[in-house]
Amino acid sequence: MTNLRKVNIDGTEIEVDGAMTLIQACEEAGVEIPRFCYHERLSIAGNCRMCLVEVVGGPPKPAASCAMQVRDLRPGKDGEPPMVRTNSPMVKKAREGVMEFLLINHPLDCPICDQGGECDLQDQAMAYGVDFSRYREPKRATEDLDLGPLVETHMTRCISCTRCVRFTTEVAGISQMGQTGRGEDAEITSYLGETLDSNLQGNIIDLCPVGALVSKPYAFTARPWELTKTETIDVMDALGSNIRVDTKGREVMRMLPRNHDGVNEEWISDKTRFVWDGLRRQRLDTPYIRENGKLRPASWPEALGAAAAAMNGKKVAGLVGDLVPVEAAFALKQLIEGQGGHVECRTDGAKLPAGNRSGYVGTARIEDLDDASSVTIIGANPAIEAPVLNARIRKGWLRGGTVSLIGEDCDLTYEHEHLGDDRAALEKLVKNAEKSDGKSIVIVGQGALQEADGEAVLAHAMQLVEKTGGMLMVLHTAAGRVGAMDAGCTTDGGLEAALEGAEVIYNLGSDETEIKDGPFVIYQGSHGDRGAHRADIILPGAAYTEEQGLFVNTEGRAQLALRANFAPGEAKENWAILRALSGEMGATLPYDSLPQLRQALIEAVPYLAQIDQVAENDWQPITPKAMGKARFRSAIKDHYLTNPIARASQLMAELSANAKARRAPKMAAE
Repeated sequence: MTNLRKVNIDGTEIEVDGAMTLIQACEEAGVEIPRFCYHERLSIAGNCRMCLVEVVGGPPKPAASCAMQVRDLRPGKDGEPPMVRTNSPMVKKAREGVMEFLLINHPLDCPICDQGGECDLQDQAMAYGVDFSRYREPKRATEDLDLGPLVETHMTRCISCTRCVRFTTEVAGISQMGQTGRGEDAEITSYLGETLDSNLQGNIIDLCPVGALVSKPYAFTARPWELTKTETIDVMDALGSNIRVDTKGREVMRMLPRNHDGVNEEWISDKTRFVWDGLRRQRLDTPYIRENGKLRPASWPEALGAAAAAMNGKKVAGLVGDLVPVEAAFALKQLIEGQGGHVECRTDGAKLPAGNRSGYVGTARIEDLDDASSVTIIGANPAIEAPVLNARIRKGWLRGGTVSLIGEDCDLTYEHEHLGDDRAALEKLVKNAEKSDGKSIVIVGQGALQEADGEAVLAHAMQLVEKTGGMLMVLHTAAGRVGAMDAGCTTDGGLEAALEGAEVIYNLGSDETEIKDGPFVIYQGSHGDRGAHRADIILPGAAYTEEQGLFVNTEGRAQLALRANFAPGEAKENWAILRALSGEMGATLPYDSLPQLRQALIEAVPYLAQIDQVAENDWQPITPKAMGKARFRSAIKDHYLTNPIARASQLMAELSANAKARRAPKMAAE
C-alpha cells in the first residue's frame, strides 16, 4: 500500500495508514491518549482538547491528536519520519490546563453521582490533572432536561463533549438533541424540550464520559465495585447482541453492551438494556398442577409424575418458544419424538424451509450491511424488529448505499424508496432486477413469511438475490428460532400438522401461541404469562440470564450465553427439567450433564461447535410458485411487549404506552 507512512511516537517508529489520525496512530504504538469527545464510532468534534500532543518541528503549540491525520505531518529536516511526543513538558502542561478548565464548573458530586467508579473525568483528573484549583468564583449551574423514562440528566455536570448529540444524530437517526448558546451559556438541550424518540437512546448513557447522562431505572441502586459482571448474549431480538449482565446478590441490576464488531458493534437497544425489571416480576418459582379448574402448588416429584402419567401412551406434540436455548429445544425434540410425537418451533406460522439453511438464515452477514450498495427490505420493519441492525443499515446508507422497502411504510431513520406493500410490487421488482456489484442485500422479514404463501414469497426473494448476484438475509424476530431450526425442531406441514390430533401438548416457553381447548397442556417456562394461563401442569424454568445456553442469531452465528444469577425458588434449568421428566417416563435421555448434552447436539449439528463463527450456507433456491394477494405487514405490533419477560416489565409497559401516545393523532385545542 502506497499510503503507509512512518511516524516516530515517543521514540518508537511505526508504520501506519496515512489516513489515520494521530490518536489512532498512538494507540497502534501502545500509547494511551486521554480523550473526552473523541469516539471511534462517531464523527470527530475536536472540542474537548484533552488529547493534545506535541508535533516536533510543527507550530510551537500542542495539536489536537483526534483531528490531525498522519499524512498532514511534515518529515524532519533530514527526511527522517515526523516525531510526535505525548509526554513532553508542553503536553503535560497543556493537559493540566485543559483539565483545570473542565473542572471550573464541574460540581463536586462524586459521592452521590451514579457514574462514580467508572467515570472518565475522575480517572483522567487523577492521571493528568493537578491537585489544586486557582478558581474561587461560584460554579455555573444549568437546568436538567427531561429526556423520558430511560435517561436521567444532571446537566450541571456536562462538559459539552457532544458525544450524545453526535450519537443521536448519526447512529440513532433522530435530531432532537443539540447545543445552544456560546461561552458560559453553552448547553446541550433537546429541541423544544422534547423527550427522545428512539429505540437506541440508552447508548448515550454509556457514551457520556461524566455523570450528566445516567440510567434512570438504575439510579442510586448499586456501585460498580459491588456488582458481579457476566458476559452473555441478549435474547430480546434475534440479533444476538453481546451484553454484560451485572448482578448484586441474586438480582440483575443492569445490562450493558459488549463490543462485537460482527454483531452489535458497541450498541444495544433500549429493550435489551432496560428489560431486567421483568426478570423479577411474575416469575414461576414452584411447580403447579390444575385441579378442579384451579392451579395449586406442587412438589417437583409430584409435578413430574403427573406430567409423565399424562404423556404416557398419548399422542404428544411439543412447541418450542422464542427464547429457548438450543440445548433445551434439542432435548425436547428427543423426548417428544421418542414418544412418537412431533415438535415445532415455527409457532408464529412462518413458512421457513426446514433443512435449507440458506432459506431460513440466508447468506449475508450482519457486517455486510455496513458497505452494502443497496438493501431491499421485504415485509419487515428493522427499526422495531432489530434496532441495532437498523443502525447498521443506516451506516451503509450514510456511506452512499440505497435502501428500498416493500411492506408497510414506516420511519426507518434513513431515506428509502417505498416500492409498495403488496405481492405485485415484489413480482415487479424481481421481473425488472438486473445484475449488481455483488454488494446488494435482500432482507426478508417474518411478516413476509407468516401468510399462507410465505414459501412463495421467500422463493421470489431468493430469485431476486440470484438475479442481482447479491446476498440474502432472513431477519428473525425470535432469538431461539434459528437454533431450534438447526436442531431440527420442525414438522412437515408446520404448526397445524404438529398439533393435529395431539392429546397432550408440551409447551416449552411458547407464550405467543394460542392453544385451543381440548388437549392437556404441560407448560415449562419462566414467567406466568399466556402459556401458563392455559396450562394444566406448570414446570418453572430458568430465564436467559439464569442458565448456560447456545443461541444462534439471525445470520447463523452460534453464541454462548452464560449464567449470571440463579433462578428463583424451585425453578430449574430447562434442559434439566426435560432430562428429569424423561427419567420419570422410563425413556431416559442419554445424558446427565450439560456438556454431555452439548456433545450429543454437536454430533447431530456439527457447526454448532463453531462458537462465534458464521457458517457458510449452501445456496438451495426454492422453486417459485404463484403468490397470493395479501399485503405485507411487520411481524411485530408492539416492540416493547414481544415476549413474557418484556410483558412482566413495568418500564416496558410505560415505554409502550408512551409510544402509543406519541403515535396518536394530535388534537387541536378548542
